[in-house]
Amino acid sequence: MGLAATRADGAHADATKDELLQFYRDMLLIRRFEERAGQLYGMGLIGGFCHLYIGQEAVVVGMQSALRPGDQVITAYRDHGHMLACGMDANEIMAELTGRSGGCSKGKGGSMHMFSTEKAFYGGHGIVGAQVSLGTGLAFANRYRNDGKVCLTYFGDGAANQGQVYESFNMAALWKLPVVYIVENNQYAMGTSIERSSSETHLHKRGVSFNIPGEEVDGMDVLAVREAGLRAAEHARSGNGPVLLEMKTYRYRGHSMSDPAKYRTKEEVEEQKTRNDPIERVKKRITDAGYANEDDLKQIDREIRAVVTASAEFAQTSPEPDARELLTDVYL
Repeated sequence: MGLAATRADGAHADATKDELLQFYRDMLLIRRFEERAGQLYGMGLIGGFCHLYIGQEAVVVGMQSALRPGDQVITAYRDHGHMLACGMDANEIMAELTGRSGGCSKGKGGSMHMFSTEKAFYGGHGIVGAQVSLGTGLAFANRYRNDGKVCLTYFGDGAANQGQVYESFNMAALWKLPVVYIVENNQYAMGTSIERSSSETHLHKRGVSFNIPGEEVDGMDVLAVREAGLRAAEHARSGNGPVLLEMKTYRYRGHSMSDPAKYRTKEEVEEQKTRNDPIERVKKRITDAGYANEDDLKQIDREIRAVVTASAEFAQTSPEPDARELLTDVYL
């Protein structure tokens, strides 16, 4: 059960020069930010867990480009890329990672629990699958207010087997809630391949029993993601209920910074990097179309690196939260 494609041949529309360059810049920002976050973690400046988004950048950048102002985003704990795509400030995100008062959650959320109602970003959630019911609740509020907003609710292939996901599917379909569920299927969950953990490995089919249309998308192709996102958002926004998009993607690093990822071969990872890297695919489109040359793209990289370097400096110089803040903004 799928959504109608925008073109009969199943191909996605081409992007303009400005769109391609913006996609390249946005994905590169996420990549460079995550690389620096990994370095800071290795230096002991980031505590707790830290889950990097390297390799999956096309999913969130493509989906964000399909949204309207006011549409909401909620995700799990691999969330830094989602925050950057929503337009949150890199300085505030990095400061939050290092537990500083200049962070977007005042240094109390860390890697997994950041929020920005200003940017309609509702977390960052550490409990596997918990954000799916919360995203469904956001969509219920949208339907109740009749405000025309859509909520993008992300979860991973590991969370796809959680019971509350299907309770949410049922409610969303029953009440035709404006929610787009996005499975970021990076194929290994916490460290077990999807073939070993799921009896149905085509996760976009998981909504069939709830009459939720699903679609499998090349999550390493930002244009394919955008086109699927536009169709899904329009479907949900028009009162037709939820949509389930399965983004076939791949993470280059371990599940978290403490995961050596020995459950897959180096050759497999290198093949993905060589054949399927989302940033390189956009870069090729840009250069093939003559929109920019290697020097132009290197200049963009230098600009992005400067932003990330500034965010790391801000994070390290921002003060730690005052002890009097320990119990503020906390439910007791």
